[in-house]
Amino acid sequence: MDLQGRRVRVRAKGKVFEGIVMPSFTDCLVLKLDSGYNVGFKVYEILEVLEEKPIEFPKPKILKKEILPNIMIISTGGTIASKVDYRTGAVTSQFTAEEIVGDVPELLDVCNVDAKLLYNILSENMKPRHWIELAREVYEAIKKGYEGIIITHGTDTMHYTASALAFMLSTPVPIVFTGAQRSSDRPSSDASMNVFCSAVTAVSDLGEVVVVMHGTTSDDHCLIHRGVKVRKCHTSRRDAFRTINYEPLGKVYYPSGKIEWIGERFRRGERELELRDKFEERCVLIKFFPNLSPDILEYYYDKGYRGFVLEGTGLGHVSTDWIDTIKRIADDSLVVMTSQCLWGRVCCRVYDTGRYLLNAGVIEGEDMLPEVALVKVMWLLGNYDIETAKDLVRVNLVGEITSSTRY
Repeated sequence: MDLQGRRVRVRAKGKVFEGIVMPSFTDCLVLKLDSGYNVGFKVYEILEVLEEKPIEFPKPKILKKEILPNIMIISTGGTIASKVDYRTGAVTSQFTAEEIVGDVPELLDVCNVDAKLLYNILSENMKPRHWIELAREVYEAIKKGYEGIIITHGTDTMHYTASALAFMLSTPVPIVFTGAQRSSDRPSSDASMNVFCSAVTAVSDLGEVVVVMHGTTSDDHCLIHRGVKVRKCHTSRRDAFRTINYEPLGKVYYPSGKIEWIGERFRRGERELELRDKFEERCVLIKFFPNLSPDILEYYYDKGYRGFVLEGTGLGHVSTDWIDTIKRIADDSLVVMTSQCLWGRVCCRVYDTGRYLLNAGVIEGEDMLPEVALVKVMWLLGNYDIETAKDLVRVNLVGEITSSTRY
């Protein structure tokens, strides 16, 4: 008998469990318990089939309404597109983009959706070539007339990819990154709410790259973060993302879908669509710590690296024994100083060490996050000569630099 969709009682691991048999991608029996959690067993004994008539698991359908705006959802993988693999107990990415939409039926009251599965990878496996391919997909989708783009992405490196697209794409429509801290088969999953709030953002009066994720640990609102000012600040909380050195662009209240705008933003239609998708991959982000040798700079320089982002202490310092090495490489390299403090602004003119670093050729990274500075340096060196890149690194291009330290 096919047990899928039937309520059963089983014995496994010396205990008795009761629940509904769920679809499984493995040879394990997966039960949805009354608590809402799923459990999986490779070795089990069926004690009783409690419901002869199975529950049907309908295939997701994407219906369209002429009066609604059209958006494209591009899935790249990550927890938002994941379920538990009960062979290992680990979370693996195995949903299609259509299934993500099927989990959020209220999405279809906001917009018409087309979906594409571009990647099915965890975010630690994203590389610059993926950023470029993703940017090209988004560019073509906007050219075809889509009024907003949602990109589902693993949370761990989402801020890198969001920054990359912010520099590559001048966009007249919202490009919204979203993800999930907890997979869709968990009762505490944040996936559905994040996708819904992203859809509301994708059809709003916005014209830039943003990240939309839970604003609190409750299901009350999501925050709209500028893509070049956001960082993942907690390993597991649902409100892990924070805007740094700025304020969130807005709040999306749930379940009403009302948006409260907070920060200044690029508006829909304010910019023309443009794509500049070259990156110099030979760039490095180096976190300074006491006793770190400047030999690490020589190592990368000898391998052809010409982009260096230093994550210094406090206002932007490294040990004074780095200064001679920096001076040797700075003529034909871009060396940018950021801070490990995250909040606040780099200023190398307060202490002697900072002044020596400036004289050696270091460029202050203002209030940019170290990760954003790295992506910006990669993009600048991919599209400009070294001298132009040095001139542009301190210029606010897409909102990555704020004019004051009040945040």
